[in-house]
Amino acid sequence: MTDKLFMLIIDPQRDFCDPDGALAVPGADKDMTRLAEMIRRIGDNIAEIHCTLDTHHFFDISHPVFWINSEGKSPDPFTIITVDDVRKGRWKTSRTEHQSYSVKYVSALAENRRYPLCIWPPHCLIGTKGHNIFPVLSDALTAWEKQQLRAVDCTIKGSNYKTEHYSAIQADVPDADDPSTMMNETLLKNLQKADMLLLAGEALSHCVKFTVEDIAEELGETYIRKMVLIEDCASSVPGFEKQGADFVKEMCAKGMRISNSVDFFA
Repeated sequence: MTDKLFMLIIDPQRDFCDPDGALAVPGADKDMTRLAEMIRRIGDNIAEIHCTLDTHHFFDISHPVFWINSEGKSPDPFTIITVDDVRKGRWKTSRTEHQSYSVKYVSALAENRRYPLCIWPPHCLIGTKGHNIFPVLSDALTAWEKQQLRAVDCTIKGSNYKTEHYSAIQADVPDADDPSTMMNETLLKNLQKADMLLLAGEALSHCVKFTVEDIAEELGETYIRKMVLIEDCASSVPGFEKQGADFVKEMCAKGMRISNSVDFFA
């Protein structure tokens, strides 16, 4: 049995996991049900649970309202906005004072080798039901806290409307004026104590991918071998399945292991 078994659950929120959520990931409800059952089964062996929460304003650089075209219309969800789109005025910011920043932003995304700017349906909005943890998992986490007399550590990410924040470790384009977008040294320091880190959450193709890649980049190859992806507790956004599969393949080649919610510690 591992001395310090930690779990990192990435964005297990209703807007991703409810079948009618604002940015529903097919299968995520079942992912979280399986994860809840796993936590109830092996909870006595889990030393720490860390949970990230995607947290947005309605007015956000990755939401439609932030952008307009020459006709004054906002982009549809899942529109990709490139550097060329912004420089040539195909898309411009709905508030003119953000225009020069937007050019720098999409350019920085390209330089950072992140995804190009994708416009998402407004999701995980502060104060809404969609921001909450999926109920069956929330109940399991509460039961774990009650039994273990420990608190689940929750990390908020995404509340800066000027940058995307897929990774819990840092924003895609950190804002020098906002410490919450910079490298999350506290979370890294906490995770570094683990002998084994279980990984689950939504979505595999985006927030799981970037969070895990950033952890691997910061903590190194030795730590990658401590990571175990619970593969039946994470799913990809439709249309991005290849990115999710490629991420898993690449991380496994570096030493990450894979298990599932039933067989782990069976």
